[in-house]
Amino acid sequence: MTSSVAAPLDVKLMNVTAVVLFLAFVVLAGLATARWAARWSIFDIKGIVVTGEVTHNNAVTLRANVAPRMSGTFFSVDLPRVRAAFEAVPWVRHATVRREFPNRLQVVLQEHQAVAYWGSEGESRLINNFGEVFEANVGEVEQDMLPRLNGPQGQSMEVLVMHRALAPLFEQMEMSIDELELSVGGSWRVALDTGASIELGRGGVTEVSERVRRFLKTLTQVTSRYGRQASAVESADLRHDNGYAIRLHGVSTTAPQSPKK
Repeated sequence: MTSSVAAPLDVKLMNVTAVVLFLAFVVLAGLATARWAARWSIFDIKGIVVTGEVTHNNAVTLRANVAPRMSGTFFSVDLPRVRAAFEAVPWVRHATVRREFPNRLQVVLQEHQAVAYWGSEGESRLINNFGEVFEANVGEVEQDMLPRLNGPQGQSMEVLVMHRALAPLFEQMEMSIDELELSVGGSWRVALDTGASIELGRGGVTEVSERVRRFLKTLTQVTSRYGRQASAVESADLRHDNGYAIRLHGVSTTAPQSPKK
């Protein structure tokens, strides 16, 4: 029968220390080797493959914007910096960047989808389908007729949501919204393609939409009394509790003056 003798505590500590030191050496040696290998020219970035939505950009514009901000090899290149460089390119909303061994990068782009102009007339800002405002060359907008939305800073999404709710209501009357504006005080106003300017008052989507429905429901009946079409509306004010005020082209609300004797 054999019996084992426990190793002294100091021997155990020496063994553990030796193992730890060996592992640390292996890790440091591995890092040093990796750094040394990373400097090989074979790992220099040789190409960037761009896929996704590239309607408004080409290889020349992408290279001009991204190349000056990119440095390093396959292992050392700063991917967040490369992504930021792509997202700084006009029309690019989001970029996904990943490495492709041994010396390439794969980039997938998502472009802004412009749904309206944003701001006052003449500004070059647009708003995308997420309600985000972005800068771009408005001459590159593919759609011929985009509405103009306007409102306080940070409320672009709220204005877009209101436009999406109101546009179908006016389209039922064969009218379209040229401009929708939210004032600093919280009041809404629309300008139609017919030239009409309509004050909608304050409120959220439900409240404002109900005012518009009530107005459009009786509009034809009101205008026909004066021998006019709905497109003859010059202006309207829906901010009244029990009705609305309206002005028609060619219809005067001023009583005629009596002829001088």
